[in-house]
Order: sequence, then C-alpha cells, then structure tokens
Amino acid sequence: MTETAAAAAAGPGRDRQGTVYRDGALGRRPAVPTAFGDLERAAQRASSTRAWAYVAGGAGEGRTMVNNRRAFDRWAIVPRMAHGVTERDLSTTVVNTSLSSPLLLAPVGAGALIAPDSDLAIARAAAATGVPYIFSNQGCNPMEDCAAAMGSASRWFQLYWSSDEELVDSLLHRAEASGAEAVVVTLDTTMLGWRPQDLNLGSLPFARGEGIAQYTSDPCFRDIVRQRIVAARDMVTERPDVTLGAIRTLISMTRNYPGKFLDNLRSPVPRAAAETFLDIYSNPGLSWEHLATLRDRTRLPIVLKGILHPDDARRAVDLGVDAVVVSNHGGRQIDGSIASLDALLEIRAAIGREPTLLLDSGIRTGADVFVALALGADAVLLGRPYMYGLAIAGQRGVEEVIRNVVAEFDLTMALTGARSIADLDERFVRPNPSF
Repeated sequence: MTETAAAAAAGPGRDRQGTVYRDGALGRRPAVPTAFGDLERAAQRASSTRAWAYVAGGAGEGRTMVNNRRAFDRWAIVPRMAHGVTERDLSTTVVNTSLSSPLLLAPVGAGALIAPDSDLAIARAAAATGVPYIFSNQGCNPMEDCAAAMGSASRWFQLYWSSDEELVDSLLHRAEASGAEAVVVTLDTTMLGWRPQDLNLGSLPFARGEGIAQYTSDPCFRDIVRQRIVAARDMVTERPDVTLGAIRTLISMTRNYPGKFLDNLRSPVPRAAAETFLDIYSNPGLSWEHLATLRDRTRLPIVLKGILHPDDARRAVDLGVDAVVVSNHGGRQIDGSIASLDALLEIRAAIGREPTLLLDSGIRTGADVFVALALGADAVLLGRPYMYGLAIAGQRGVEEVIRNVVAEFDLTMALTGARSIADLDERFVRPNPSF
C-alpha cells in the first residue's frame, strides 16, 4: 500500500483506535467505556436516581425499547472481501446541512438532571466533533447561549407545538435568529406517555422548573406568566401544603429561573412559570392543519419527528416537508410500539427513495448506524449514548461517545468495502438467520 493509500485508509476509525491505544501505552484509559453496555452501567453509577429514571426510562414495561433493539438484531451485516477500497467518504448532506458523518445529536430535555449546564456542554462537544446538535425545546440552557457556545457549527431546533400560537411564533423566530438550519417539530409528545420510573418517584422535572429554559428566556412566555399572575391576584386559591418536598421544589424553581436567587425566592414568578409551562407547553389538538401553517411562519426547512406509519409519511411528503424523522421517542411514549427501524423499512417502501428520512430510537453503536443507512435512512439521530457520556465525563464524555460511534461506523464501512454513504444499501445486510 502506498503512503497516500495508507493515509486514506486510516480515517476516523483508525485515528480513534490509535489515540486510545497510544494513551493506553501511557497508562491512560478512555474517559468513557467504548462498549455500550459498559457505558450504560457506568452512566447509571454516575447518575442520581431521578436523573436515571428520566433519561434511561421508557414507557410502560419498556417493550418499545426492547423492540428497538430487537429490530437491529434481526439484521446481519454481510461484508465483502478483497474489495481493494482504501478511501471512504462519510460525508453527506441532509436538509441543506453538510454532515461530516451521517450523525446528528437528538434533542434530549431536562439534561441538567445529568450535569449542570448540560446543553452548553453538549453544544460545545457537538461543535468540537463536527456533529450538528438539535437544541431541545425542553432544554436547560437558552438556545441563544447554546448557539454562542457552538460558534459557526451547525445546529437545528426542536419545536414542541404549544397551545399558545404566539409562543410558537416566538420560538420559531428565536430559532432563526440563533442560526438554526432547520426546525424539527416533535409530533409524538402532545402529552406525556405513561413512564413508571418517573411516576414511582413522583418526579417530573418540569414541575420543579427544570428543563424549561427555552420558555423562561422567551419574552412571549414571560408575558403570559405575568398576565396569569395578575389574573390570579383576585382569585382565592388553596394554600399548598408546606412539606419538605414542597420546600425542595420551591428552591428548585427559584434556582432554575433566571435572575438572583433571593429575588426569585420572594417572587411568585418562578412557581407561576412552572405551572404555566405545564399548562401550555404542548397542544394535544395538534393537527395537519396546524403543520400546514409552518411555511408561512418560518423560513427554516421543516422536519417532522415521530412518524411511524406510512400514511403519515405520505401526508408529510404531500405537505412538502423537507425531511421526516422515523422515531418512537426512544420508547418513552407508548409501550409496545413498533420499532423505529421496522417502521423505516415500511415507510421507505411507501414513499420511495427520494424523500429524506432520518432514523431515531435504538441507535447505540456505529454498526447500528451502518445498518440503518443500508436499510434506507439518510442519517441518524443519537440520543441516550451521548447523555451517558455526559453523565460520566461532561463535555469530554459526550465527545468521546460521538468519536467512538463515528469510528466504529467508519471501520464497519472499511471492513465491508463501502466507499461512501451513497454506496450503502440492502446489498450490505441480510435478515439474521440466527435471530
């Protein structure tokens, strides 16, 4: 192999291996485990009970989470030998956003349960690794702060469609001003699913003022809160029970609201903000008629997240959206739902090859990314794994998880003979006969 060919053959996979092994020779191990099972166990040890319940938990008995993983197990990769391929191109473009690899960071709400200033750490890690970050509408840091932390790096914005239409417009305008390259409308959480891990703890972070920074930093939302406070002054309300839990919740609301702690402690605003959020954050009546108004309300490309049925995908395509994210919300909304990967196969068959499809839910490794793209995804969203990295080692942990996933994906391409993202198709996979 020539020197040029050897350099080309390296790529992010061998580069990452080289870094880890060189550090190992000096007695240094990776900040986060490289195998997902070890990563998950280490993250659980590093997390509080409340944090782990929220981030790692699923709906009901967790059957959708199991379905997501079994769907990947049903496929086997079929590598080709003596292919002579030494150069690989991991880059692609989705929704006019250039990607160095077919990976984006999924939006995850209430990340400060895992680590302080979670969204800022994730934003910096995404920028450092060249992976776009989808800002969570239920984040713990305002989108403007996250955008500043990323510099010129690519970012999208997730929108939960509020029952207050003026707030929807305000969030969209702020996303544009923050340099978002697309808006991702989450469709599957018009109300929270049944989540026993959180319910058993009586733990809803938003009720404690956690994960509502996009709202408390929004001028429209703050005006709604002020109006509610004024309207409530003449109403007789029941005095809440004074318990240790109530005091802790009040302190959490106070600490998470912008401004000085003592000023907030004397003010009704932090509590009113949490209550207002719970009332209006999402619209249970969200319909295709609502979605049809988006083109007149934002100049951003439109991505719909949470679609699992081919008919819904066809309707999205007919509506002219720029992409669809096939997702079951990581198994957090409905127990026993179809796996996202299984839905991807049906949807791609129904709408053809042209529309842009992204896959979310169940992605754990670089090999998973490979299978998803071979079966029709244009790119994937990574969620829980990077949050586990955050729990273990903050920003560095997020970066290492991203680099590990990209490295394994690159090595899988190299070892199967795939030259580029466009090269990946059903030739590289087969139904797993041992499943």
